[in-house]
Amino acid sequence: MAKRDYYEVLGVQKGASKDDIKKAYRKLAIQYHPDKNPGNKEAEEKFKEATEAYEILSDDQKKAAYDQFGFAGVEGMGGGQQDYSQVFRGFEDIFGDFSGIFDTFFGSGSGGRRSSGSGGGSRRGANLRYDIDIPFKDAIFGTKVEIQYSRNESCSVCKGTGAANGSGKKVCPTCAGSGQVRHSQGFFSMASTCPGCGGEGSIIEQPCKECGGSGTQKKRQKIMVTVPAGVENGKQVIIPRQGDAGPNGGLAGDLYVVIRVQPHEYFERQDMDVYCAVPISITQAALGSDIHVTSLEGKTIKVKIPAGSQSGKMLRIRDEGVPSGGHRGNLYIKLMVQIPAKLSKEGRKLMEELARIEGEEDSPKPIPLAELAGR
Repeated sequence: MAKRDYYEVLGVQKGASKDDIKKAYRKLAIQYHPDKNPGNKEAEEKFKEATEAYEILSDDQKKAAYDQFGFAGVEGMGGGQQDYSQVFRGFEDIFGDFSGIFDTFFGSGSGGRRSSGSGGGSRRGANLRYDIDIPFKDAIFGTKVEIQYSRNESCSVCKGTGAANGSGKKVCPTCAGSGQVRHSQGFFSMASTCPGCGGEGSIIEQPCKECGGSGTQKKRQKIMVTVPAGVENGKQVIIPRQGDAGPNGGLAGDLYVVIRVQPHEYFERQDMDVYCAVPISITQAALGSDIHVTSLEGKTIKVKIPAGSQSGKMLRIRDEGVPSGGHRGNLYIKLMVQIPAKLSKEGRKLMEELARIEGEEDSPKPIPLAELAGR
């Protein structure tokens, strides 16, 4: 697949200023960042494409070579072979004022961003995910589910510091307290999290024996999850501060409870409406009838079938669907006319007599498609 022009990728004119290029990349990077679009390959490719374009157009030497010779002028100068989730970390000196936005997207899973000052700061803990299966009816009307899961909690001995009582921390000798180490790659200085301190800028002199210096302990806990009425399959219930505790006493992450709705034997849902199919006999369809239908709530509802109803006809019962904001959707009943697979002798005679009285023909005429669509 041919590359797109770098200016076209960022949506700027060829004579755009550095600030305009920077703003354009910022907008695209925030929109398509992989951490904001998990599992979305198209978004990931657009993020890489925008990052490569910015890498070239934000550098005067590369930009001049690209403007004069196109892609051939910048071949081998950057883009294409790097881990783009880490490229941004190396551009902090370029992006400066809005690099913190990306730290929000990277979160603790990407090593986090150390607070300023020597000795390091606390980081937020990781978010956790828990999937639950609930019955169709509970998704419609809401329910409460007790779940049990494991999470990292602050160590009860060192209170999350990771240091044994009476000991403290010292500046990391590998990064001199910055939390990062830099490596030169061609024209660029790439930054990465310090392997000695994990980005903290400091190391523990005497680790806590209870948690081994991590500041956290794995524990199981039970909590009650409130599933709201009308929740759809795949939706998330977010429970704040019930994820992993952060190192150094940092705030805990959130718990994301993903709802998986089990299918119902008789009902299905479309937006705020609920649908079901009800079988009726030929005579009920021809003559009309009153039938009783059990709703999803278990209520018995009297339904009037109009005379001459065709198979597939939809009947609407108001306010028997999904509740939402003080209102409810509707219940739709699809009539399915059942043709007897076998008739008794008397029943056959009656059907033949009916056919004779109604003058049914052996060679019926086709029904116009427009008329058929209106049924």
